[in-house]
Amino acid sequence: MVRSLGFCRIALLAMLVATPSLAPLHAQDAAPLAAAHGKSAGASSGKAAASETDSNRLPPDSITKHTLALPGRSLAFTATAGTIRLFNDKAEPQADIAYTAYQLDAADARTRPVTFLFNGGPGASSAWLQLGAAGPWRLPLAGDAASASATPALLPNAETWLDFTDLVFIDPVGTGYSRFVADGEDVRKRFYSVDGDVAALSLVIRRWLEQHDRLLSPKYVAGESYGGIRGPRVVRDLQTKQGIGIKGLILVSPVMDFRELSGSSLLQYVTRLPSMAAVARQQKGPVTRAAMADVENYARGEYLADLVKGEADQDATKRLSDRVAALAGIDPVVSRRLAGRFDTSEFQREFARASGKVTGRFDGSVQGLDPFPDSSDGQFGDPSADALIAPLTSAAVDLTRNKLAWRPSGSYQLLNGAVSGQWDFGRGRHPVESVTQLRQILAVDPKLRVLVTGGLYDLAAPYFGNQIVLDQLPPTLAQNRVNLIVYPGGHMFYADDPARQALRDDVKAIVK
Repeated sequence: MVRSLGFCRIALLAMLVATPSLAPLHAQDAAPLAAAHGKSAGASSGKAAASETDSNRLPPDSITKHTLALPGRSLAFTATAGTIRLFNDKAEPQADIAYTAYQLDAADARTRPVTFLFNGGPGASSAWLQLGAAGPWRLPLAGDAASASATPALLPNAETWLDFTDLVFIDPVGTGYSRFVADGEDVRKRFYSVDGDVAALSLVIRRWLEQHDRLLSPKYVAGESYGGIRGPRVVRDLQTKQGIGIKGLILVSPVMDFRELSGSSLLQYVTRLPSMAAVARQQKGPVTRAAMADVENYARGEYLADLVKGEADQDATKRLSDRVAALAGIDPVVSRRLAGRFDTSEFQREFARASGKVTGRFDGSVQGLDPFPDSSDGQFGDPSADALIAPLTSAAVDLTRNKLAWRPSGSYQLLNGAVSGQWDFGRGRHPVESVTQLRQILAVDPKLRVLVTGGLYDLAAPYFGNQIVLDQLPPTLAQNRVNLIVYPGGHMFYADDPARQALRDDVKAIVK
């Protein structure tokens, strides 16, 4: 979960792939990756000298056996911590992509489902989904455990998805232990781009399936946050360029369309309002999606109508400002000053300002101390995410080095701001979105199912924004195949035990 366009959590890129132990693959497999960035891969300064390549190489794959005792059952499985190497069309190594795979023992590998998972950011490793929701071990992320100094002790995950699907967690280059093995700005630019990232992810998925003889397995893709941009695009690439059919797509707190999240778009205020109101209401007791129906109806009805009238209509502006103040628990004077149009950071600062606190961006139900309460400028982080970075990083390193016996050199990157800072989201009049690809993948495969999930208190990727996106899908594509489920919680709603349990059940319903 990161803060670049603030999202997290939060995959990969390149050309040609093979594990370090395999010989280089045919150069023509790299072409789609190079083309995705509009350049020949040979144009990169991929001068990876042998000495540099060897010094940056990750260690050989580590394969370990485990037995996990869980309520009512025991899981015996094989874990692999390793890499897939990416090449350009000259068979020059470009990057090593790290992954962690869990495969249930004594199962028919050719018929057992396998799910590929990645987070977002861009710049987030897959540790959030692995250790927060789906993997065999989890790190508590709520209550006293949500502290920077908390002991990062992993627990058996009773809600692991491993019961019904094998799991492959993929880290994009620049995250986790994944790294470049070639120098040159052109290499970095290809990896840190929307299309290049998608091309790499789909290639890594295909290569893993080939190397493990899993091409016949039912295949699923899961992405979180910016994974909402990656997910539909990766499935589309797999369907049409890699020859890999995907049975289901799971999106966790996704962003699927950046066009309405900022700038002058009025819909940014419409999408945020239900989450802000949910944050205010949860202070008085538990909140459900059903209980937010009045706010959702107001947001897409009278509120939107008054927004469209603009500040030139003083009556409309006063009316919506006062209504927003009442729903979101904001001082009416402040709401009128802002004309009832709150961006996320303004709400974070104003909601609990009287108590010297700020509200979380990834989870508005979490409050933390404002480090500069006397400042007229907001100078605060995210109390719902910043404290998780230290324990989650330490837990991921401990898992990799000790339980999985894989010991790479270098630092583990849970959240890499350099990736998000250098990311090429594309330019021009069309901000990045994946709704186009979502329509396409549903049209190509009438059996494909899509599960979209979100948290009521998520101010980074508001659930109502996804509801609006999905409402635009034609019934011929979406009916009985696309479902949005919203849980009490934030961006990482799975930090709460009931939500994590419900997520597992909802995912299990489509993974077959």
